[in-house]
Amino acid sequence: MVTGSTTLPAEIPPLRHGDRLTRAEFERRWDATPGLKNAELINGVVYVPTTISISHAVPHFELITWLGMYRMRTPFTEGADNVSIRLNDDNMPQPDALLRLHQSHGGRSRITHDDYLEGGPELIGEVADTTVCEDLGAKRDLYRRFGVQEYIVWRVADRVIDWFVLRNAYYDTLAPGPDGIIRSEVFPGLWLDPAALIAGDAARVLAVAQRGHGSPEHTAFLQELAARTGARPGSG
Repeated sequence: MVTGSTTLPAEIPPLRHGDRLTRAEFERRWDATPGLKNAELINGVVYVPTTISISHAVPHFELITWLGMYRMRTPFTEGADNVSIRLNDDNMPQPDALLRLHQSHGGRSRITHDDYLEGGPELIGEVADTTVCEDLGAKRDLYRRFGVQEYIVWRVADRVIDWFVLRNAYYDTLAPGPDGIIRSEVFPGLWLDPAALIAGDAARVLAVAQRGHGSPEHTAFLQELAARTGARPGSG
């Protein structure tokens, strides 16, 4: 009589808030949890939010809309929301919003063969409702270390938008001009009236954004990007 045994595969544990994992194990557990939509690995620690409140979701939508307008007017750029970014073996953040240059045009991040984003994009935005300590603490330091050139944090409860720019390996605050408008140094023509965005004044946000899109510096940026491949502004 021939007997045999079957070894059952070990059950993959779920992702739990506060677990300490490598990025490889983080990805393995996430892939085994089809219903999970939001999770991050920051300095080897897992962060899993419970629910997304309306006080987070509305600013998130407004931030994405503003960045999306710029992306539509600026070829060779790409935007995303809630995309997981591979930074190293201990870090895989999932920022609320980002704007990046294509790698072919000088961008620092790239798309991997298995369809992930790898490396620090040029600009990241976070909506900080219940996560202010993380967004202005561990995550700000993480993005600085991986060369994210501009970092925007919308502190919802405080009704404040912090815009940081990377200078000499440290973040400085990018202050508004006398007219109250903040102008990106990395993406020329990306203009924001933070008071209008916080107040929900969409008409003012749109008007300022359109002025930035029509500015001489944005036109010069389009020409610079086009020259990098010989393409014409507006193509791609």
